[in-house]
Amino acid sequence: KIISGILAIAIGLPVAFTAWFCLVDKTNGTMVSSGETRRYLVYVPKTYDRSKATPLVVSMHGASLWPASQMEYSRWNDLADEHGFIVVYPAGMGFPKIWRMSPQGLQLEVTFISDLIDKLAAEYRIDPTRVYADGFSNGGGMSFAVACKLSDRIAAVGAVAAARALPRNWCSDSKPVPMMAFHGTNDPLVPYQGVRDWVASWARRNQCSGDPIDARITASVYRLEYTNCAENADVILYTVDGGGHSFPGGKPLPEWIAGRTTHEIDATNLLWRFFVQHPRRRQ
Repeated sequence: KIISGILAIAIGLPVAFTAWFCLVDKTNGTMVSSGETRRYLVYVPKTYDRSKATPLVVSMHGASLWPASQMEYSRWNDLADEHGFIVVYPAGMGFPKIWRMSPQGLQLEVTFISDLIDKLAAEYRIDPTRVYADGFSNGGGMSFAVACKLSDRIAAVGAVAAARALPRNWCSDSKPVPMMAFHGTNDPLVPYQGVRDWVASWARRNQCSGDPIDARITASVYRLEYTNCAENADVILYTVDGGGHSFPGGKPLPEWIAGRTTHEIDATNLLWRFFVQHPRRRQ
């Protein structure tokens, strides 16, 4: 009976988890990209006006998470309601869901994001100069990838707990793209060591000159800011002293897994302000 009970639990837990995941992994759009069926969750505020060109924010979830979780943790929808822009939360591949980081996989993922922007631009009146991308963890790595591969489409990018997600020399595109990052010094999954050097390399890519401004803005948050950059492509890093692998100001992940979530700043609000200040110049 004991063995039968253990077997029942061993079989039942994965089934229960799968059922739970299917329940919470809600999306409202599908498309085919590079021969693969891809899914996404799009949020259009009630104030959307077809007569006006509307900004688009592409927000990408972390590894083993999903579009609805990114929506919940980041709370982009609240700002979309307030400021009248559209948000889309694309889904990675597999189970659990990830953004593929191999060279071939990255190309498929970047193509998907590009195809998704095309699809939404056909369905809504998207302002091509105000398309932005952000992401958490593995999804933040994707925001860096689209900044490299879609610099002619993405106006600015942001990333939370994702610095060093891609090698410094991975990006061969030298076109400046404004970037804002957030990282905790006690991140247990993506260590903080080397983050400032990585941000400095992004500043070099954006042709920033002079020393950055390093300032303490709250009790435990510091801002490193490169502002004298080509094409107004500022580079900003928010360091959370004692912060974990989490979304500042958003819904906390379990602390025993991710560490502490600060509410001294709100990453989503800061990202939106940054995005507003950095539209893409028309060619």
